[in-house]
Amino acid sequence: MDQFLDRFPRVDESKSGSASFYKGLMTAMIELGAIIGAATAGYTSDKFSRKYALIIGVGWFVVGSALQTGAIGYGMLVVGRLIGGVGIGTLSMVAPLYMSEISPPNIRGALLVLEEWNIVFGIVVAYWITYGTRYIHSEWAWRFPFLLQILPGLLLALGASTLPFSPRWLAQKGRTPAALAALARLRRLPPTHPLVHAELLAIRADIAFQRDTLAARHPTLGSAATELALWGDLFASGCYKRTLVGTGLMFFQQFVGINGLIYYSSSLFATLGLDYNMRLTMGGIMNICQLLGVTPSFLLLDRVGRRPLLLWGSAGMAVCHIVVAVLVGRYTGRWESNQDKGWVGVAFILVYMVVFGLTWGPVPWAMPAEIFPSSLRAKGVALSVVSNWFNNFIIGLVTPPLVQNTGKGAFIFFAVFSALSWAFVYFFVPETRRKTLEEMDAVFGDRTGAAESARRAAITQRIKEDTRVDEVGWGEK
Repeated sequence: MDQFLDRFPRVDESKSGSASFYKGLMTAMIELGAIIGAATAGYTSDKFSRKYALIIGVGWFVVGSALQTGAIGYGMLVVGRLIGGVGIGTLSMVAPLYMSEISPPNIRGALLVLEEWNIVFGIVVAYWITYGTRYIHSEWAWRFPFLLQILPGLLLALGASTLPFSPRWLAQKGRTPAALAALARLRRLPPTHPLVHAELLAIRADIAFQRDTLAARHPTLGSAATELALWGDLFASGCYKRTLVGTGLMFFQQFVGINGLIYYSSSLFATLGLDYNMRLTMGGIMNICQLLGVTPSFLLLDRVGRRPLLLWGSAGMAVCHIVVAVLVGRYTGRWESNQDKGWVGVAFILVYMVVFGLTWGPVPWAMPAEIFPSSLRAKGVALSVVSNWFNNFIIGLVTPPLVQNTGKGAFIFFAVFSALSWAFVYFFVPETRRKTLEEMDAVFGDRTGAAESARRAAITQRIKEDTRVDEVGWGEK
């Protein structure tokens, strides 16, 4: 927007030779803040609950949005984006963690896809709002969208205040009656129902098993040292495979090019010969295509499975990037006489968005929230989300120079990583479809020894014997 460039000339390529750097930095500051937010959200969600961590995340987001709305210089804008990013990182880690812990296994994948669908829907709505406000002649053309995003943030905080606490978090804190009440509310069954008690028994047994395992590993450590040791346990025997999957999926989700295309769609469409207004229009249509792709993944994630979707998605995205790279390489500078070739490139970008939305959009957000053991789940999800935002930060920085200096180089770069993502899934990612959170040990094969299996069974039996059910609910003998 001219109104935006007049206020922040550092990102205006016609006035500054380093505009691509400052544009990338401005974009990437949200990702940098999100890294901080996701890294600290593991502690926040364990200490204060998943529910209150959501509200804390909204607080960061609202402060950042207010600073961006009132920004009078580039520095203030960047700081506002950094602070808002802390809120985004917190929310992006806590929301899937909370949903995975309250969901029954048969619809857990669908609910996590619902989160991704709403994220993409929000992208579409935000894009078209800004597309419309660009016709405002004053600085409100860009200040109004920053102001407007505070409203859904406040609605999220209000809604989160009415949610139940996670039964798994309550059980971890030893609040068993409260965990029973929350679980009964979530399952819409009476507190005395056998299914509710069976699920709570499995949750408590898993938590007790994880605590016994932690005590066996770190018997002499204090609370602070234990906290650090828990982060180290993500890379130790018994969990490193899950950490590799969680962080690896988030790495490839960014390096296959999705946010490079979303952030810099106008610049990328310019390499295909589109004029200014058409570039902006196609940027909005591109986001709609991603939404169309995410929509049927509701049905496919728990029916087809995570792994097949990822493999087919990697192959499809690689093909799309290769086609666009070839077209850009052959026809750059000759688009006026080859407009049909430019539109073929546009078509393959739109196909890429559908494929990504169907596969690599929802699955990498769903899996980290379901693969880690209960004692390490918050930290495992936090590390995975940090991986996402760190790599998002890198993509935000490198895409403008790639587009400006190489043209087709950006698409070749993304094609290579799409192919590598296929190999990563094939060799390292297991199928978790329709598995409970307590069955992930068997899926990864990292805690299935006879001694540990016997210990888990003994813990389950001990909890069952020490528990009585009365008319009020769950109690201890």
